[in-house]
Amino acid sequence: MNSIDKKRILLVHPLGYSSEQAARDVSRLANVMPPLGLASISAYLLENGFDNDIVDCYAHPDSDGMIREYLSRFMPGYIGFSCTTSTFLDGIRLAEMAKKVVPGIRTIFGGVHMSALQKELLVAYPVIDFGVVGEGEQTLLELLSAQEGACTDVEGLVLRNADGDPVYTGRRKNLLDLNELPFPAYHKLVGYPEVYSLPIFNYPTVPNGSCLSSRGCPYACSYCDRSVFNRTFRYNSADYLYRHMAYLKDTYNLKHLNFYDDQFTFNRQRVVDFCSMIEEKPLGMTFNCAARAEHLDAELLYLMKKAGCWMISLGIETGDEQLLARHRQNPDLAMMRDKIELIKKAGIRVKGLLMMGLPGETEESIEKSRNYVYSLPIDDFNLAKFTPFPGSPIYEQIRNGEDVSGDFDEDWEKMDCMQFRFVPQGMTQDRLDELFIDFYKKHFQRPSVLWGYVTMLWKSPDSWYRFMKSLTGFLRYARAGSRIHEDSGSKKRTDLK
Repeated sequence: MNSIDKKRILLVHPLGYSSEQAARDVSRLANVMPPLGLASISAYLLENGFDNDIVDCYAHPDSDGMIREYLSRFMPGYIGFSCTTSTFLDGIRLAEMAKKVVPGIRTIFGGVHMSALQKELLVAYPVIDFGVVGEGEQTLLELLSAQEGACTDVEGLVLRNADGDPVYTGRRKNLLDLNELPFPAYHKLVGYPEVYSLPIFNYPTVPNGSCLSSRGCPYACSYCDRSVFNRTFRYNSADYLYRHMAYLKDTYNLKHLNFYDDQFTFNRQRVVDFCSMIEEKPLGMTFNCAARAEHLDAELLYLMKKAGCWMISLGIETGDEQLLARHRQNPDLAMMRDKIELIKKAGIRVKGLLMMGLPGETEESIEKSRNYVYSLPIDDFNLAKFTPFPGSPIYEQIRNGEDVSGDFDEDWEKMDCMQFRFVPQGMTQDRLDELFIDFYKKHFQRPSVLWGYVTMLWKSPDSWYRFMKSLTGFLRYARAGSRIHEDSGSKKRTDLK
């Protein structure tokens, strides 16, 4: 029998549901995003002498078999899981399986759920040997490099002491310079880029992909995670950004890229420099990004359009300004409308991101949201079912009894933004579901919206191909009263970074 290879780790992105359901998951028809955080960690470990591979359970319905085969063949000393709240328990299942296949393997959990709940997870789940809090590259490398018994010197780690009690070594004091990182190990994502797909009608051409050019967010919205990055916000330089994009073009022939950053345009000069580089040396690519309305202006939008910007996503959240003021800064819906009109004037598509069911939500506020959204010249929108996730300020308030404005059923496996786990006072789950379906139904009955999707026949022909190919699945899902969602974890998918 082969001995354990302590210089090798298998990195796993678990599912948020049973593997038997994977092949039937309709979200795969709409969007499968690569685990960019794991790919970054993989590249960093490879650069520092640690062999590793990635199994992305979302991209491969047969992932259980892939993991077993890998463990039996390579006998890695470690297996690491990047987990959101809804995928955490599947990670636990796979960790238990791994210990049966390779006795002596050490299990490491990271991602937003681990960063948020830390020591209590090690108490509740003995199968976890180590937890990574915050960004993973340095912590994981130091853990894998540490001599037996010296792990307590590694910052950003949750582990058990000699008495078996969980201890936390504290946050990392010095974070990596993002410009010094190697590009993510996309080659470790089996089937990349073909097995991954952006949401339909959200791109002009294929092949396409996603990447990250920043970490964190300088704002403090009630519903977003603060456990991984706290209030830090760092970003790659314009030069790194251009080289990253060129690498994806040259290596994988990508024609369109989605920047999955929270605040792509926060540093205006970075975007100006990036657009200038593309103008000087075109890459023949288009791109999407997300931004806050406060960080957009007509001149910048013009430059972005010339550089190939195809669509910008904006976090609208709700059309009720009073409700919005409870949960985020700068709740100015008039300003939001003005910026959306500027984006459209620049010739860029606009996607609105909204939530239903926030604490304080009422039927009246939902009606305000619907009227506001329908009055905007947006091309698409995504309506998420609000869920208070561990790591967000609102979760702590609800859990500690500081916010009693609704009922919260904390069932981790079902906290996937596809069902209402939090029900605001005065509402019922059934009524929320009715209003949610009605919001979408009336949207798709509007002539301007229908015409917009018709124009996708020539603006995004592959989207229509995918839609028609999977029409039966979409209709079945629609009849179930759910939605095809852009994100299967938290408001934004957060990987182990």
